[in-house]
Amino acid sequence: MIGWHLTFGAYGFWLPNDPRGSGSTCVWAPHLLEYGPATGIDNRSESRANVPHVHAQRRAAKSAMKRPPVRFTGIQARAVARGFARVIEGIGLKAWACCVLPTHVHLVTSPAVDDWKRTIARLKVGSTQQLNREGIHPFRDLATPPHLPKCWQRGGWCVYLDTRADVLRCIDYVRQNPLKEGKPEQQWWFVDPFPC
Repeated sequence: MIGWHLTFGAYGFWLPNDPRGSGSTCVWAPHLLEYGPATGIDNRSESRANVPHVHAQRRAAKSAMKRPPVRFTGIQARAVARGFARVIEGIGLKAWACCVLPTHVHLVTSPAVDDWKRTIARLKVGSTQQLNREGIHPFRDLATPPHLPKCWQRGGWCVYLDTRADVLRCIDYVRQNPLKEGKPEQQWWFVDPFPC
């Protein structure tokens, strides 16, 4: 393994009973139970991402959440990136691609000393601290810092990259991701070129 493609969502991005599938085995929030059971999948080959579903039901489930789903503004996205940069430098990670979208993020990195779950947790903490430092946490008006509701969902996803071709494919995917949402390509100072 020579790299990771890390993905994780902002609060409300992907619910445990999302019809597209999720990593959840249970819906713990009682107010979301009426929108269906957990749609856990065990591996990528079971993905339901392209299965037709009722968009109105997904919107209704999101509107039933305790807080509105997070949608980072451009200013907040830059703060998230500054938080990522601190973590990446602090743990000696190499980032080869990164995009911070309103509802989720993608990074292509070298493997870290910690496992990928711990690395994602560090990235979430670092970005949250930066949002707090700059006074722009999405839930800053809901509680007194540092006791703000979390702006990130629990967990995340990692695809192991075993070949140079895998890494290059994922780098291209991450670069193209903002364009799919009608946003410009993102170029971050902490992203290094992938070594040839």
